[in-house]
Amino acid sequence: MSLATVFSCAPLGVDAVHVCVETHLSNGLPGFAIVGLPETAVKESKERVRSAILNSGLEFPTRRITVNLAPADLPKTGGRYDLAIAFSILVASGQIDAEALNSTVLIGELALDGSVRSVHAAVPAILAARQKNRKIILPEANSDELAVVGYARGQCVNSLLELVNHLLDGTELAGCKQALGQPQMPRRELCRDLQEVAGQAFAKRAVQIAAAGGHNLLMIGPPGSGKTMLANTLIGLLPEMDESEALEVAAINSMADIPLDISRWRQRPIRTPHHSASSVALVGGGNKARPGEISLAHRGVLFLDELAQFKPGVLDALREPLESGEITVSRANYRVKFPANFQLLAAMNPCPCGYAGDVRHQCRCSPDRIDRYLGRLSGPFLDRFDLIVEVPGLTQAELLQHAHGKTDWAAMRQRIHQCRSTQMRRNGKLNCDLQGIELEQHCALATALRKSLAQTMDKLGMSARATHRVIKLARTIADFEGSQPIRTQDILEAVSYRRCQQLQSIVR
Repeated sequence: MSLATVFSCAPLGVDAVHVCVETHLSNGLPGFAIVGLPETAVKESKERVRSAILNSGLEFPTRRITVNLAPADLPKTGGRYDLAIAFSILVASGQIDAEALNSTVLIGELALDGSVRSVHAAVPAILAARQKNRKIILPEANSDELAVVGYARGQCVNSLLELVNHLLDGTELAGCKQALGQPQMPRRELCRDLQEVAGQAFAKRAVQIAAAGGHNLLMIGPPGSGKTMLANTLIGLLPEMDESEALEVAAINSMADIPLDISRWRQRPIRTPHHSASSVALVGGGNKARPGEISLAHRGVLFLDELAQFKPGVLDALREPLESGEITVSRANYRVKFPANFQLLAAMNPCPCGYAGDVRHQCRCSPDRIDRYLGRLSGPFLDRFDLIVEVPGLTQAELLQHAHGKTDWAAMRQRIHQCRSTQMRRNGKLNCDLQGIELEQHCALATALRKSLAQTMDKLGMSARATHRVIKLARTIADFEGSQPIRTQDILEAVSYRRCQQLQSIVR
């Protein structure tokens, strides 16, 4: 046979598409050409493939070799196609039976000695093979990714020769490890006990409500008031991910070439980018379309400390994904979509020196300087927060009167878990994700309460988006308190979480 076809996979966003590797051996001067929009690393694979075949004791055909990677209009990058190219040559030269690799997906980078090295974006490839019900063979170094997906038709190899012996003699290959179940030793390094934060009863309540409904939270206060500790507390209150959510996160991390940490399986991702991060670093993109921080925080938390220090354009780039839960990156040569359903958690000082309104220190900033500082946050961006709470500085007497104790974490997390379970049973999603007609269905208000809310929001000059967020937040408060209808006190509490004095002129 002088023509052979083998399958591989190419990453596209956080998904994978099957690539058909076609190889033709023809007469003429010996040569090796790869077509199908390959980039430099793919073009160089012909040297790796040649050496790997020869060093494995196999025959490399001295004929004109043409390899086509289809579809031709899809850019091919990296060395993930080496294994498929090598076996397409072996099949075309008659050294391997074509039926042995029928509908099998091969991914792996070859070393010159024939060993198979790991590849990135292995999880999307395994999921794509499972969707097509195709067998997949990948490097042994990617066995953990195969284990988390739990695909029984996946196998791992260490070398080119090992796979050849398997196909010729039936030598056993390593199969899929036992799929992971519940997380083994949950680690919560960032978790803090609520009792470690002195005072701040209002902010503590806001943290629990935000965790219960997945709501975006902004905390404003002077240095040392407990903002970071409260943020870490919220992170510790979040429940574990379910199986489908964990696979989504694993696929994104695999695409971003982040090593899989089995000990943190099902734990929600926490991303804390520095305030010098660029827009591309946050939303994704670049020359090879990689996911940004908001996608790496998918199903988890994006914590922006020192919020006002971020560039205004960077923060405004978050507005669309905060509404839609995804980000579409469009460039001249590609257009990909990344998931970005994350909970935004932010903290900032009330002014450049940090002490505006602090009872312990005198602020050194002029009113104009404070206005310029707060003006870095646009009104539409602040509208995306469900809770904007002040975390005031405490006097020495309040600090010394603080009584340390232990919080019943199990009971608190169980209460939040039950609240989120109630929302999923009723809405099919968390309250923070309700949109349009879903608000009418699941957040119905009594006529008198609706009129009262309309008057309050008109008086405060709030936008329509802010009104909807108040209603969703009130729904969460009612769920947290075990109430079926939304009550007046739930609405009043939800409104109180948007009455931050420093930002009143911006959020109106």
